[in-house]
Amino acid sequence: MVNMNTAFHFLTPAHACGYLPEQTARLEYEGFAAMSPAEYMQRMRRGWRRFGHATFRPRCSACAKCQSLRVDVKHFRPNRGQRRVRNLNDGVVQLQIGEPSVTRQKLALHDRYHLFQADNKGWPYYGAKDADSYKESFVCNPFPTQEWCYFLGDRLVGVGYVDDLPGGLSAIYFFYDPDYRDRSLGIWNVLSILDHAAKREIPYLYLGYYVAGCGSMEYKATFTPNQVLMPDGQWHDFRT
Repeated sequence: MVNMNTAFHFLTPAHACGYLPEQTARLEYEGFAAMSPAEYMQRMRRGWRRFGHATFRPRCSACAKCQSLRVDVKHFRPNRGQRRVRNLNDGVVQLQIGEPSVTRQKLALHDRYHLFQADNKGWPYYGAKDADSYKESFVCNPFPTQEWCYFLGDRLVGVGYVDDLPGGLSAIYFFYDPDYRDRSLGIWNVLSILDHAAKREIPYLYLGYYVAGCGSMEYKATFTPNQVLMPDGQWHDFRT
């Protein structure tokens, strides 16, 4: 039984989909004053995701291509491209795991990443985050969240946020320095989380939504074997 105290609940108006421009999207949001890792895990298994104190899930009338995806940690085996990324970054890019915080360095990196994605992939750009909006998105969480910072020497080149939950890790968000995109730091972040989960014998890594036809989201299915959440409410094997 979920005992979370609901602070708000609403459905967004229909709007152009950010993943598939030809589709119309609608999201359901719920906000909580308090939420435990176990309570969130229960909701994530049913297809919800979160930013800060707000959880959300798709509620689109004509499309069901957003599918929650999780990787089977114990049986994961990297493909050829993932092995290349591991060889390129292992022992070179240094990882520090700590508590979320706001710094000028992180704000600048976040802005550079989104400007690059807007120019190269057509992502919407809403302007640079200030310290307060960054805190709301990544620092103010209902339970402790991990901040994964990646460095090349003294230079911050990537920042990710990870929920450590009962029975799984959840990759919330990741952004990187576009000057080092040849290192495939997004893939390296997922590989690093999988390594961390394997050492702790955590069964699943939850990667959010896989969206067939969206290049920015399809890469998630390359981490195999994996499962997706189907409309029947059950997790089914997807890519093996």
